[in-house]
Formats: sequence, structure tokens, C-alpha cells
Amino acid sequence: MAFYTGKGDEGTTKLFDTKAGERILKSAAVFDALGTFDELNTVVGWCRVACAIDWLVEEKTTSTILLDVQEHLFTIQAELAGAKKKIPAKNIKDIEALIAVIDEQLPEITTFFVPGGNELSARLDVARTVSRRAERSLVRAVEEGANISAHTLTYANRLSSLLYALVRFVNHKCDIQDTPPEYIG
Repeated sequence: MAFYTGKGDEGTTKLFDTKAGERILKSAAVFDALGTFDELNTVVGWCRVACAIDWLVEEKTTSTILLDVQEHLFTIQAELAGAKKKIPAKNIKDIEALIAVIDEQLPEITTFFVPGGNELSARLDVARTVSRRAERSLVRAVEEGANISAHTLTYANRLSSLLYALVRFVNHKCDIQDTPPEYIG
């Protein structure tokens, strides 16, 4: 298999559902969204390999949760590319349940926190911010006409919340205190 075709050298490409002979500019919002979700999937994988200690959340380990997220991100990318793949409502319910279980174990949030703590929580913070950007790019793609299900939009919105919950969970399990900013200036 060749790693390139040369067909996109002039700034156009196509999606699964692009009609024969048609090309789409690579600057279209759908390709920005595809690239951002690809980046997010890579960052989540980078987090997953940092799970030196694999804590249980309900009956899933943190690395299994992250692997599930990666699989869901592939589904979102396929949907963006025009394949007949969709995020089911069950995935949203599962994420909401995980967030609730994690939240029960953590002290109440009263302020923002300085990102970091340890290697894994810092990586999860990066994933959280990329997730928020991916969601914004998804909304822009929808505004430009991408056919994205309501469940996919909801999942994208919940994902950054799950990643934030995991940041706090990891720090809590490692006895790392969340540090509020001092707003020096």
C-alpha cells in the first residue's frame, strides 16, 4: 500500500460519501474536525500508555476507559467522513455514569486548578483541552453542513468532562492536592 496517492496535492480531497468525480477543499471545516479528532485520539493514546498504575472505576480500569474513548473517537471520525457510523445513546449514558462514579470519590470543586500534578494527569489535561477544541471544530463542521447526529454532538460535549474528572481522579489517587491559581499579576 502506498503512503500517498498525490491526488490531494492541489488542496482537495474527498470523503466516503463524496460523489464520483467531486473533490472538496481541504480547508473545509469537516477536515479541520477530522484532523482535530485524530489529534485527540493520539493524545488519548499517549495518556493510556502513561497508566503505570491502572485504577478501577466501577469495573473498568483507567486504561480501558481511555481505550473505549479511542474507539468512540474513531466512530466520530468515520461519521465526519461520511460513513454510516454513529455514536449510540448508550455511550453517552456510560460516560455520564463514569463521571458520576468518579465525582462521588472527589472533593467538591470550588475553584479552577493549575493543570499538572503528575505525568498522567498533565497528559489528561492536554487531552481535555484538545477535546474542547475538537468539539468546537465539530460544531463548525455542522454549521457548514456536515451531517452529524445529536448523540455525537452530546458525546463530544461530555468527553471533556470525563477527561477533567479523570485528571482529578488520578491526582486524588496519587494524593496530589489540586492547586488553585494565585492570579498573580
